[in-house]
Amino acid sequence: MRPETLTRRVGAGLSASSGAAEAAGEAAREARVALDGASVDLAFLFVSAEHYADVEEAVDAVERELAPGHLLGCVAQGVVGRDRELEDGPGVSVWAASLPEAQIETFHSVAFDSDDGVAVSGFPELDGADLVAFLVDPFTFPAAGFLTKLNEEEDAAPLVGGLAAGGGEPDTQALFLDGEILREGAVGAVLRGVPVRTVVSQGCEPVGRDSVITSAEGNVVFELAGEPALERLKGDLGTLTPGQERSAARAGVLAGLVIDENRSEYRRGDYLMRGLMGVDEETGALAVGEAVRVGQTLRFHVRDAESADDDLRENLAAALNGGRAAGALLFTCNGRGTNMFAEHDHDARAVGELLGEDALAGFFCAGEIGPVGGKPFLHGFTATLAVFLES
Repeated sequence: MRPETLTRRVGAGLSASSGAAEAAGEAAREARVALDGASVDLAFLFVSAEHYADVEEAVDAVERELAPGHLLGCVAQGVVGRDRELEDGPGVSVWAASLPEAQIETFHSVAFDSDDGVAVSGFPELDGADLVAFLVDPFTFPAAGFLTKLNEEEDAAPLVGGLAAGGGEPDTQALFLDGEILREGAVGAVLRGVPVRTVVSQGCEPVGRDSVITSAEGNVVFELAGEPALERLKGDLGTLTPGQERSAARAGVLAGLVIDENRSEYRRGDYLMRGLMGVDEETGALAVGEAVRVGQTLRFHVRDAESADDDLRENLAAALNGGRAAGALLFTCNGRGTNMFAEHDHDARAVGELLGEDALAGFFCAGEIGPVGGKPFLHGFTATLAVFLES
């Protein structure tokens, strides 16, 4: 076998045409060009809510153009392709990859009521997985609870994906899996034998100091480093720069929780960001949007566009670590885009500049899934990526 036949290739395409089949065909042909005749082992199709009524035609068009070994996708609020982001209006994005020697297993998971509450079926074993791409219908699948249970059972899981909210309400969503149109649950693909790097960019700037939680129950922090949590917060807020003060006033203050404590020092990507849910002035307690534990490290953060840009670029560069990317899948929050940045297409352009390729596709999510400290969580206002390396 010639060495060049094992080269990983990725292509992406984007179309804003008003017809679903026409747009899907255009995007698929654009993606196919970069493959230089190589067969398509895995493809993704992301369709804007404006094309919801005609998703069957879109899926058929991509199947005809690419004949992929596996095809996944969803209806989303907006789509990303190459160096552009279509936040509204009709749009179709297609991502296609030739992944020689890869093992690809697709699946459909559904949630159902059981005697013990809600159960999930159809989720595969993850032994040896290099990546799990995971697309979720948020109206029929309990993503947050599922990830909590998964993290209890798995030491690490390379899940990357997002909540695909379609038109923003039930019955405006569809998931695609190997030619089928599905109306509930979650779809995904487990990849083995593929060098992939996962990236979670939470776009936050740390303030104050790292503090160990010394008293807590559930999601309520009573003490940080031996003093009332509220007093610690007030002290850290006193260190804010004028720019950080504006960010805190606009977007609020977040609690950054360290998931993996086995580091000599903590950097941006080591914190799981959660909002402050409430304050008890009498006791000095803070409620955060995640269960905490005594001994866990917490640091307060603020979020703004400049921090989000720095964080994305820094985390991408660290993930590449001098390697060369073949392409990437991007799952970015619907609160980013022009809701966060002054310019259009920010995340798509930033990723393209750093990867040196435009083989990028993805969608705007109602919640993003990606690992922090090796464990996958549901995030907000993040950009999460699966970066496929050439070798």
